[in-house]
Amino acid sequence: MNAHHEMSPEEIARTRLEGLRREHRELDEAIAAMAVGGVVCSLTLGRMKRQKLALKDRIARLEDELTPDIIA
Repeated sequence: MNAHHEMSPEEIARTRLEGLRREHRELDEAIAAMAVGGVVCSLTLGRMKRQKLALKDRIARLEDELTPDIIA
């Protein structure tokens, strides 16, 4: 007997958040490696930095969705 477990919307969002954080971290490492390597294409570096910033924005939006509103 197979028990099929469907993920809740919150579980899906948390899984997506983990993936975005991992992608952001990997991009950050790639940017750092380019800087250390000395061979830097400014266009590629700029594109990677913009992509990293976009990921940061998506992460922040998703974190906001997952954080419950607290009414003081």
